[in-house]
This record gives sequence, structure tokens and C-alpha cells, in this order.
Amino acid sequence: MDYNTRPFFYGTGRRKESVARVRLYAGTGSITINDREIDDYFGLETLKLIVRQPLNLTGTLDKFDIVCRVAG
Repeated sequence: MDYNTRPFFYGTGRRKESVARVRLYAGTGSITINDREIDDYFGLETLKLIVRQPLNLTGTLDKFDIVCRVAG
């Protein structure tokens, strides 16, 4: 999907040498981490649940597409 021209919300998280840059787009609920789908990036189901937990809590799981770049 082409995200270059769509409006988004942006957030950055840092710890020690690690940096996570996250963009939230209005969409259908897909989660992409370093150009890989969440199912390909995380093998354990518990890690996927942790990522989806804030969206489930707010009822917005199927309303946003998340694109995340992680380094470090």
C-alpha cells in the first residue's frame, strides 16, 4: 500500500541505542514492522497480543494501519 501521500500520526520510542518510529494511518488494521507483516516478524502469539493490546483496549484495531521501523 502506498502510504507516502496519506496523512498519519507519528510517534518515536527510544531506549539505550534502540529507536522505534511508528506511523498510524487510517486503514484496515494491518501492522507492518520493518517491511514485514506482524505474523512474519513475531513468531510468538504473546508478542503479537502485546502489540495489539492498546488497539484492542480502545476499540481501534480495525481502524488504523501501523507502519513501524525499528533499529538497534
